[in-house]
Amino acid sequence: MNTKISVVSPVYRAEKIVPELVKQVIENVSKITEDFEIILVNDASPDNSWLAIAAECEKDKRVKGINLSRNFGQHYAITASLNFVKGEWVVVMDCDLQDRPDEIPNLYAKAQEGYDSVFAQRVERQDSFFKRQFSKIFYAFFSYLTDTKQDPTVANFGIYNRKVVDAILTMKDYIRFFPTMVQWVGFRKFYLPVQHADRYEGKTSYNFKSLIRLALNNIIAFSDKPLRLTVKIGFIISMFSFLLALYNVFAHFIGIIQVEGFTTTVFSIWFVGGLMLVVLGVVGLYVGKTFENVKNRPTFIVQNKINE
Repeated sequence: MNTKISVVSPVYRAEKIVPELVKQVIENVSKITEDFEIILVNDASPDNSWLAIAAECEKDKRVKGINLSRNFGQHYAITASLNFVKGEWVVVMDCDLQDRPDEIPNLYAKAQEGYDSVFAQRVERQDSFFKRQFSKIFYAFFSYLTDTKQDPTVANFGIYNRKVVDAILTMKDYIRFFPTMVQWVGFRKFYLPVQHADRYEGKTSYNFKSLIRLALNNIIAFSDKPLRLTVKIGFIISMFSFLLALYNVFAHFIGIIQVEGFTTTVFSIWFVGGLMLVVLGVVGLYVGKTFENVKNRPTFIVQNKINE
């Protein structure tokens, strides 16, 4: 018989948070059912997070640990955990306790009204000003380039029916981004406003460079609009060049041009040359990501497991 609820969380630099995370999850999920499991995935954290996970697994067999062979990234760790869940309902949450475990009963109650996915909507995010602004810019840009509606208040935290999880696992994309994948598979959704907490301890592992890389990878993985935009830009430049040619013919006959060919040649070389580099760069990114996909490498590798 399947477990009723699985709570999964990727763990990185959280050795001091893990005991409190498990304690709060058990307290709150026990209000719903005693038939649950907690799956913690250590994403090759450089601290003693795995030892902390192992200690919690020893105390309660419902706590299960998965140790990845190297650092794959947060969304790959989530994918790893989803491959081991046994629950009818799956809660995905970050390990830093900004996703509050006391919201899990509220998410579950809303799901029982007939929704397959209930997303936790962080109306008042307790993040830094920089992170909040970057998130808004990222999702606005991402929405435009993917022709989808993205909500910057929604991340990983939510509760998902098993059929939603199974649908996500059928996606063989090499680039994994859980919020977009769960949106893509569809099903009946609800957005539930929740309280968002300050980070329990430490600092986020995301920096500006990693956020830019995350944004670029996901735009390329989930949309071909940048390629279509290059076609439009090329057409616009062709029209502009045609109009510029007509102007030069006209200017030649009325004597405006004193040194024939110099201005237009330099302008054309720099402008068209720069555009070609941009277009080649965009195409190259797509070719590179296609190359990564066709290699069909696993998105994660498990080194060892506890209680699984």
